[in-house]
Amino acid sequence: MAVIGLGAAVFDLDGTLIDTEPRYRVMWSRLFDAHGVPWDDALIGSFAGRRGLEVLRDLAHLFPGRKVEELFEQAVSYEALPGIPAVAPVPGAVDLVRSLADAGVPLAVVTSGQRPYAERLLAELGIRDLLDLVVTAGDVVTGKPHPEGYLAAARDLDVPPQEAVGFEDAPAGVAAVKAAGMTCVGVITTQPAGALAGADHVVADFQEVDVVPGPALRVRGLTLN
Repeated sequence: MAVIGLGAAVFDLDGTLIDTEPRYRVMWSRLFDAHGVPWDDALIGSFAGRRGLEVLRDLAHLFPGRKVEELFEQAVSYEALPGIPAVAPVPGAVDLVRSLADAGVPLAVVTSGQRPYAERLLAELGIRDLLDLVVTAGDVVTGKPHPEGYLAAARDLDVPPQEAVGFEDAPAGVAAVKAAGMTCVGVITTQPAGALAGADHVVADFQEVDVVPGPALRVRGLTLN
């Protein structure tokens, strides 16, 4: 068990606050299938925590003659089709955000998703009004694992990065939090603990995290660093 002081809490969205991983696996796999591109778990996993457009640019050679932007829009369109898995909050996530807000902790989300998508999910979770700031894919030049989004959150919250705690579920996100100089809590909703070895602490979900006087976080998961 560890107790972590915090001046701000910054959360990833997909896979961290809300379990969208099953949905995204179906959407990306359908895109590959539609273009006759073989895929495996590693290829689908390469999207985790990153901006979809950036990953597709890295994979453009698999889609000769296709524009990356068109591929991205095609994948997004699958969200409205039958058979797409439902999404649900990560256990304890909403309660933790509410507890942090009640304690007066500055709060932000840094996501690789686009703003309309992020705003919709946060509203569905019922926590949008509790957040001071939402940094989306369109607000940064370079996405995760670059720390730009987390550094922007710390700057706009007026909190030194070393006093902030970032929560992430993917290796790219963990790398971004640590490169920003923040303490990182990894959440193993989409990745095994070993994949988040760069985090300072790892929890199964937010039921292992409490807000205690200080304010601070009490983490009952693994302390790695």
